Amino acid sequence: MGNFLTGRAVAVTGAGRGIGRAVALAAAAEGASVVVNDYGVSMDGGSPSSEVAEAVVKEIEAAGGRAVAVADDISTMAGGQRVVDTALSAFGRLDGVVCVAGILRERMLFNMTEDEWDPVIATHLKGTFTVFRAASAVMRAQRSGTLIGFTSGSHQGSYSQANYSAAKGGIISLVRSAALGLHKYGVTANAVAPVARTRMSAGVPMELTEIGEPEDVAALVVYLLSERARQAEVTGQVYTVAGSKIAVWAQPRELRSAYACGGWTPQSIAEALPGSVGVDPMPLLPRSPG
Repeated sequence: MGNFLTGRAVAVTGAGRGIGRAVALAAAAEGASVVVNDYGVSMDGGSPSSEVAEAVVKEIEAAGGRAVAVADDISTMAGGQRVVDTALSAFGRLDGVVCVAGILRERMLFNMTEDEWDPVIATHLKGTFTVFRAASAVMRAQRSGTLIGFTSGSHQGSYSQANYSAAKGGIISLVRSAALGLHKYGVTANAVAPVARTRMSAGVPMELTEIGEPEDVAALVVYLLSERARQAEVTGQVYTVAGSKIAVWAQPRELRSAYACGGWTPQSIAEALPGSVGVDPMPLLPRSPG
């Protein structure tokens, strides 16, 4: 057992498999008490079961750690609240939440149905909100805590997963909003974009040239949950992890601008924009299937 998170209590969603499981095990190995949340669904969100969460709890306890399982659906407000309430009742505190839970329903945009859109947004984006919402109230009162959301490089756009891409872009904005709104209460918020071998990454519709293991991601998450990260004032950031590489993504910023005396017309924009403001090339576009 390590001591990087000794005395802390953290909750991890999607912790029954893959990266969530690696995060839960790593946090426990560093001394944290862990709420292991997993609805236990298949890749498309069906067939829920509590067995996967309970199995991870047994692993943690066998290694000498403390953990409790919660099989709630965090796409509901009640489910997110129960994750937080479980930490408080089992451990008497909550110092960090890590929202890893997610599903995939792949379909081209022009064929995507409401039943393929809604559950993905609900699990990824709303599921992060419900846990953040419940946890932030506790953390605001205690004037400390850490919120961690999971995003993806797919937030830049996706060929056949517009639902997943939209959710992951929303999580970045949610994390940045949490960082701004909770800073004065001593609460930090960051996002992690993993590139690791999981059942979800197997469905990415492109070759991943840099990829690691779930344990690589877990190490960064443990750091972000720690007092060391709080002292370094790490908040409002998006980090990507791919094996041995850790990188930080840029904050949104204006690239170029142009002004017109007396305002713009469609014709003056057509004449001026290409040579002045121009475009910011979309990195994935040249690789788009023909």
